[in-house]
Amino acid sequence: MTFEEVLIQKPTEHAQCAGTALEEVLVTAKDNDSLTVGVYECAKVMNLDPDSVSFCVLAMDEEFECDIALQIHFTLIQSFCFDNDISIVRVSDMQRLVEIVGDKAEQFEDAHCVLITNPADGSWEDPALEKLHLFCEESRRLNDWVPEISLPER
Repeated sequence: MTFEEVLIQKPTEHAQCAGTALEEVLVTAKDNDSLTVGVYECAKVMNLDPDSVSFCVLAMDEEFECDIALQIHFTLIQSFCFDNDISIVRVSDMQRLVEIVGDKAEQFEDAHCVLITNPADGSWEDPALEKLHLFCEESRRLNDWVPEISLPER
Protein backbone atom coordinates (compact mmCIF):
# COMPACT_ATOMS: atom_id res chain seq x y z
CA MET A 1 0.00 0.00 0.00
CA THR A 2 1.37 3.38 -0.97
CA PHE A 3 1.31 6.49 1.18
CA GLU A 4 -1.34 7.98 -1.12
CA GLU A 5 -3.56 4.92 -0.66
CA VAL A 6 -3.23 5.24 3.11
CA LEU A 7 -4.23 8.92 2.95
CA ILE A 8 -7.45 8.35 1.00
CA GLN A 9 -8.78 5.65 3.30
CA LYS A 10 -11.71 6.45 5.58
CA PRO A 11 -10.71 6.74 9.25
CA THR A 12 -12.41 3.46 10.26
CA GLU A 13 -10.80 1.58 7.34
CA HIS A 14 -7.52 3.25 8.25
CA ALA A 15 -7.69 2.01 11.86
CA GLN A 16 -8.79 -1.52 10.83
CA CYS A 17 -5.97 -1.73 8.32
CA ALA A 18 -3.50 -0.60 10.99
CA GLY A 19 -4.84 -3.20 13.45
CA THR A 20 -4.39 -6.01 10.96
CA ALA A 21 -0.93 -4.73 10.05
CA LEU A 22 0.03 -4.59 13.74
CA GLU A 23 -1.05 -8.18 14.27
CA GLU A 24 0.95 -9.29 11.20
CA VAL A 25 4.06 -7.43 12.39
CA LEU A 26 3.80 -8.85 15.91
CA VAL A 27 3.49 -12.42 14.59
CA THR A 28 6.43 -11.94 12.21
CA ALA A 29 8.57 -10.33 14.92
CA LYS A 30 7.73 -13.16 17.32
CA ASP A 31 8.77 -15.72 14.67
CA ASN A 32 12.02 -13.78 14.11
CA ASP A 33 12.69 -13.52 17.86
CA SER A 34 12.49 -9.74 17.57
CA LEU A 35 10.06 -8.98 20.40
CA THR A 36 10.73 -7.59 23.85
CA VAL A 37 7.79 -7.78 26.25
CA GLY A 38 7.40 -5.95 29.57
CA VAL A 39 7.94 -2.38 30.73
CA TYR A 40 11.25 -3.04 32.49
CA GLU A 41 12.62 -5.33 29.78
CA CYS A 42 11.71 -2.73 27.13
CA ALA A 43 13.34 0.05 29.16
CA LYS A 44 16.55 -2.02 29.32
CA VAL A 45 16.60 -2.52 25.54
CA MET A 46 15.87 1.16 24.91
CA ASN A 47 18.70 2.15 27.25
CA LEU A 48 21.29 -0.32 25.92
CA ASP A 49 20.54 -0.24 22.19
CA PRO A 50 17.93 2.33 21.13
CA ASP A 51 18.92 1.99 17.47
CA SER A 52 17.72 -1.61 17.45
CA VAL A 53 14.13 -0.58 18.29
CA SER A 54 11.84 -0.35 15.29
CA PHE A 55 8.38 0.00 16.83
CA CYS A 56 6.73 0.33 20.24
CA VAL A 57 3.29 -0.83 21.41
CA LEU A 58 1.80 0.34 24.71
CA ALA A 59 -1.13 -1.67 26.06
CA MET A 60 -3.71 -0.08 28.29
CA ASP A 61 -6.02 -1.95 30.66
CA GLU A 62 -7.96 -1.32 33.87
CA GLU A 63 -4.72 -1.46 35.86
CA PHE A 64 -3.32 1.48 33.88
CA GLU A 65 -6.00 3.88 35.15
CA CYS A 66 -5.11 3.18 38.80
CA ASP A 67 -1.37 2.69 38.57
CA ILE A 68 0.49 6.01 38.76
CA ALA A 69 3.90 4.31 38.42
CA LEU A 70 2.77 2.64 35.18
CA GLN A 71 1.50 5.97 33.85
CA ILE A 72 4.91 7.54 34.61
CA HIS A 73 6.66 4.65 32.83
CA PHE A 74 4.40 5.17 29.80
CA THR A 75 5.21 8.87 29.75
CA LEU A 76 8.94 8.17 29.88
CA ILE A 77 8.71 5.48 27.17
CA GLN A 78 6.68 7.81 24.95
CA SER A 79 9.22 10.59 25.43
CA PHE A 80 12.09 8.24 24.62
CA CYS A 81 10.31 7.06 21.47
CA PHE A 82 9.67 10.65 20.34
CA ASP A 83 13.30 11.63 20.97
CA ASN A 84 14.60 8.61 19.02
CA ASP A 85 12.09 8.68 16.12
CA ILE A 86 10.52 5.37 17.12
CA SER A 87 6.93 4.88 15.97
CA ILE A 88 4.59 4.19 18.86
CA VAL A 89 0.94 3.14 19.20
CA ARG A 90 -1.49 2.23 21.97
CA VAL A 91 -3.80 -0.76 22.12
CA SER A 92 -6.66 -1.06 24.59
CA ASP A 93 -6.99 -4.85 24.55
CA MET A 94 -3.98 -6.14 26.47
CA GLN A 95 -5.44 -9.66 26.65
CA ARG A 96 -5.56 -9.84 22.84
CA LEU A 97 -2.00 -8.50 22.66
CA VAL A 98 -0.84 -11.25 25.05
CA GLU A 99 -2.59 -13.85 22.86
CA ILE A 100 -0.59 -12.62 19.86
CA VAL A 101 2.86 -12.22 21.44
CA GLY A 102 2.75 -15.08 23.94
CA ASP A 103 2.35 -18.79 23.68
CA LYS A 104 0.66 -21.35 25.89
CA ALA A 105 3.85 -22.14 27.81
CA GLU A 106 4.63 -18.49 28.39
CA GLN A 107 2.30 -16.21 30.33
CA PHE A 108 3.31 -12.58 30.54
CA GLU A 109 2.60 -10.81 33.79
CA ASP A 110 3.52 -7.47 32.25
CA ALA A 111 2.67 -6.98 28.59
CA HIS A 112 2.05 -3.26 28.97
CA CYS A 113 4.92 -2.52 26.62
CA VAL A 114 6.08 -4.48 23.57
CA LEU A 115 9.05 -3.52 21.42
CA ILE A 116 9.71 -4.75 17.93
CA THR A 117 13.45 -4.80 17.41
CA ASN A 118 15.59 -5.30 14.35
CA PRO A 119 17.26 -8.71 14.13
CA ALA A 120 20.96 -8.90 14.96
CA ASP A 121 21.85 -9.27 11.27
CA GLY A 122 20.28 -5.89 10.38
CA SER A 123 16.87 -4.48 9.67
CA TRP A 124 14.10 -6.53 8.12
CA GLU A 125 11.75 -5.40 5.42
CA ASP A 126 8.07 -5.93 6.18
CA PRO A 127 5.24 -4.28 4.22
CA ALA A 128 2.98 -4.42 7.30
CA LEU A 129 5.62 -2.60 9.38
CA GLU A 130 5.89 0.03 6.67
CA LYS A 131 2.09 0.46 6.81
CA LEU A 132 2.33 1.03 10.56
CA HIS A 133 5.09 3.60 10.16
CA LEU A 134 2.95 5.43 7.58
CA PHE A 135 -0.07 5.24 9.89
CA CYS A 136 1.97 6.75 12.74
CA GLU A 137 3.40 9.44 10.47
CA GLU A 138 -0.07 10.43 9.28
CA SER A 139 -1.39 10.42 12.86
CA ARG A 140 1.43 12.75 13.96
CA ARG A 141 0.54 15.13 11.12
CA LEU A 142 -2.96 15.22 12.65
CA ASN A 143 -1.48 15.87 16.14
CA ASP A 144 -2.30 12.38 17.37
CA TRP A 145 1.13 11.52 18.74
CA VAL A 146 0.28 8.12 20.17
CA PRO A 147 -2.60 6.77 18.08
CA GLU A 148 -4.77 3.97 19.39
CA ILE A 149 -5.16 0.83 17.31
CA SER A 150 -7.76 -1.89 17.79
CA LEU A 151 -6.37 -5.37 17.30
CA PRO A 152 -8.62 -7.62 15.19
CA GLU A 153 -10.60 -10.29 17.01
CA ARG A 154 -9.80 -13.95 16.41
